[in-house]
Amino acid sequence: MTTYRLPRRRFLTLSTAGAAALGATATGADVVEPTRRPTPVRARGRSKYRREYSGERLNRLAFPMGGMGAGMICLEGSGALSHFSLRHHPQVFNEPVTFAALWIKGADGGRSVARVLEGPVPPWKLFGRPDTGNGAAGLALGLPRFRRATFSTKFPFGTVSLEDDAVPIEVTITGWSPFEPGNPDDASLPVGALEFRFSNPTSRPVEAVFSWSARNFMALGKNTHAIQPTQGGFKLWSAAPSEKAWEEGAFTATVSDPGLKVNHAWFRGGWWDGLTMAWKEIAEGGCLERPPVTSGDPPPGATLFVPLALAPGASRTVTLRLAWFVGTTDLRIGRDAKDAAPVSGGYKPWYAGRFRDIDEVTAYWRDHYDRLRQASRRFSDCLHDTTLPPEVLDAVTANLSILKSPTVLRQADGRLWAWEGCGDNSGCCHGSCTHVWNYAQAIPHLFPSLERTLRETEFGPSQDNRGHQTFRSAIPIRPVDPDFHAAADGQLGGVLKVHREWRISGDLGWLQRLWPKVRASLDYCIRTWDPERKGWLEEPHHNTYDIEFWGPDGMCTSFYLGALKAAVLMGSALGDEVSGYANLLANGQRRMERDLFDGEYFIQKITWTGLHAANPTEIKSMVGQYSPEAVAILEKEGPKYQYGSGCLSDGVLGAWLARMCGVGDFLDPAKVASHLKAVHRYNLKQDLSGHANPQRPAYACGDEGGLLLCSWPKGGQLSLPFVYSDEVWTGIEYQVASHLMLSGHIREGLEIVRACRDRYDGRVRNPFNEYECGHWYARAMSSYGLLEGLSGARYDAVDRVLHLTPSFPGDFRCFLSTATGYGTVGVKRGKPFLEVKAGEIPVAEIRFQPRKA
Repeated sequence: MTTYRLPRRRFLTLSTAGAAALGATATGADVVEPTRRPTPVRARGRSKYRREYSGERLNRLAFPMGGMGAGMICLEGSGALSHFSLRHHPQVFNEPVTFAALWIKGADGGRSVARVLEGPVPPWKLFGRPDTGNGAAGLALGLPRFRRATFSTKFPFGTVSLEDDAVPIEVTITGWSPFEPGNPDDASLPVGALEFRFSNPTSRPVEAVFSWSARNFMALGKNTHAIQPTQGGFKLWSAAPSEKAWEEGAFTATVSDPGLKVNHAWFRGGWWDGLTMAWKEIAEGGCLERPPVTSGDPPPGATLFVPLALAPGASRTVTLRLAWFVGTTDLRIGRDAKDAAPVSGGYKPWYAGRFRDIDEVTAYWRDHYDRLRQASRRFSDCLHDTTLPPEVLDAVTANLSILKSPTVLRQADGRLWAWEGCGDNSGCCHGSCTHVWNYAQAIPHLFPSLERTLRETEFGPSQDNRGHQTFRSAIPIRPVDPDFHAAADGQLGGVLKVHREWRISGDLGWLQRLWPKVRASLDYCIRTWDPERKGWLEEPHHNTYDIEFWGPDGMCTSFYLGALKAAVLMGSALGDEVSGYANLLANGQRRMERDLFDGEYFIQKITWTGLHAANPTEIKSMVGQYSPEAVAILEKEGPKYQYGSGCLSDGVLGAWLARMCGVGDFLDPAKVASHLKAVHRYNLKQDLSGHANPQRPAYACGDEGGLLLCSWPKGGQLSLPFVYSDEVWTGIEYQVASHLMLSGHIREGLEIVRACRDRYDGRVRNPFNEYECGHWYARAMSSYGLLEGLSGARYDAVDRVLHLTPSFPGDFRCFLSTATGYGTVGVKRGKPFLEVKAGEIPVAEIRFQPRKA
């Protein structure tokens, strides 16, 4: 390892202004922009991983826009808007009538043309969805559209390009919403934007009218609703009865153009009169002002118009700003603790504590648009300025979309809370579930202050006096009475993540405040699952597979050992006595490597007798009890839902999380690498046609490839192994892939990444919605760990050290985000460099350990 240390007297804080200055210190560490592009890690790469989509790959594409915990609208590959989820719960199939259109005046008295600014309608929308058997009445699917569309993305921007031989104008639509690391408030705004760029490639001037139309989709039932004026556009509004205050909501569509005209009142009538007349006005080149209706029935929709005059070769951009506001909800989950102070009401979003109403949000979006766009573009350019393989960047950026989905909520006080994923119409599996969010590595690096609120909840209101953590936190966040087992992997993973948050933030005071609760939590784990202090988890322990493992296993014992090592590191830094944890760690290392390693991979030793726990038939389980048939299996094989001699993809998961959390290795790296190579060898299937999956097959099946959760290559498969064993989960695929890369096995890791992203190519599945138990499933953010898996880049704010241990030889560039700034890290001509693009990254030394060719 080579250390590039800055002399104490010459230490500087790297910032966008200071990077070049550090380059002049002659320490050997380059921090200036390289004069030439370094050799990429892997030059070859199929174009489908380069985030460009066309043809059938547009079929299911829907790109989320919106803020964290603020609601979502998706821009589809065709240019349509869908998945309108603005009321703090998912509405996956909510596609109200909204459309942009362009009317172009015929040249020299010729025929004019009007088109919806979208590509062809995906065939699946025409039949198979609810009500399509009756013709999809009242939708805008039958209006004329462009013949061809393509979609490309550089998160958080998605761009649709439209072509039609009958239209003499080139059109692109760029959809985006604010997102820059280190600024969670700007990334939590209830807004999105569509930038329509029109270019005239002809030798003639073109007269045209742009329009954007919408039905009042905020209206609910018989509630009073209206379309109201607002500066630059129109407002869709719905009132609410006093007993259902959460039904009030508003949405604005605005532009900044002096030629703007607004039709606030579509035609009122029966059948589909409103849409019929709205399109008639558009198709005839209408650009009209119609005031709001103040009497009688409210109009069904509204349209805004912007006239365009394009000289030959000229271009013009119309920016449509979308904003919404639903200030309260009836969302409330969790059984209040008996001795806790009362907390009334339901969840209130962060933005409702920051803004008073829709008008304030709309004005903020208008006034800060340029700044927010510049910041988001700066981040996007930095993120994509990389030489890492395209499939890796594809996996990382696609799953950042989860942060813009209804999976994530953020309370008015700023604290984060989340589902595991999204059902079609409600969140799926509540409470920032600790054993699922263990895998997610994006927020800790992009928005560390938000991630710390998750730890504060886990070790605060979700932990009782015994140290027992409720692994599903309440919403609104408050103390609750536990009514189920603690989750071993979730609770032990929390200890590891406290270490991560400390090293990322550099905040020793934060660690000091949490440390007593961390000790109490770890001591509870020892008493509950290792009462004999053997150094492994032996008593039945609940885990992310929604069952209990009986007897020691590699997966959860690796969490245990990782938590013990993290506790030793944290306690030592605080001057606390941690020798008991250190002794347990040493015992556990010996036991796991000796008794749970079969010579190739780590296994489980099923144990259900001689324990402190009661008989398996008497233990409370998440789903179901022991039937007479199950009792017969118990007597023959042991408890249901174990893995025994199987090769478990998560078999050393705690060791991966320890690396992600800066805790380092605690097991023999050779044995860990052997396990990971076995997982790749036995569990990765390039064709699942012959694989039997009676569980949940939609994640991967047929001729698709994927990484199975478990296999039994040496025999010993149980009659009823753990309930998800035959499935494929993207979050596990990525953690195994990144762990393989950390171990130097890049080819194997990339094969797993490609198998996963091949399934999400837009034809059958949305590339921006990796699902498991719900859409936009949080576990998939393990993909962010691929960056560290390849680059080996990790910044430690406590010691102000940049660790750089790439998994491959040669030069490269890669994105790096810290608590105080972000930029590009890499190797140029054999030397490490750091370019800070935003904020600052105080670096005292770079510890560079190159990998030999």
